[in-house]
Amino acid sequence: MKKILCLAVIGVTLSCQSQKKEFSSAALQNKLTALDGAQIAFKDILAEHRGKTVVLEIWASWCGDCVKAMPKLKELQQNHPEADYVFVSMDKADDKWKAGIEKHQLKGSHYWATDGMKGAFGKSIDLDWIPRYIVIDPTGKVVLYRAIETDFEKIDATLNSLKP
Repeated sequence: MKKILCLAVIGVTLSCQSQKKEFSSAALQNKLTALDGAQIAFKDILAEHRGKTVVLEIWASWCGDCVKAMPKLKELQQNHPEADYVFVSMDKADDKWKAGIEKHQLKGSHYWATDGMKGAFGKSIDLDWIPRYIVIDPTGKVVLYRAIETDFEKIDATLNSLKP
């Protein structure tokens, strides 16, 4: 009985985490590094894309699952050119981050969380795995908070539901 109760509590906890509809104020205040080296608050990055559907990918060049998912991501971009793609890297060094963008020919806006997965930004979005995908609708509402590399069908369906 205790095992069933524990599993139920874990299930509800995970379910609640996966259903977030907005970012915490801590996440919004976090500063990320742009390609030109400028620091920009996450809320300002989101504001730049207001009015558009956004696919946010949290990734790193060293991440095998991230690299494995690149063809699916590129297919998603081909099927959903109406969406803006924003990449946040968890790389440990900016040269690795920039080399990863070039190597994988990632099209979109690029930012770097300089303190990695366990840092302030990662904690503020409940980051426990990469790649991680978050879909934001044109009003700025989070419509898919927790998706990973095996969830491309769910991401595609979500993007289809947001088309006018």
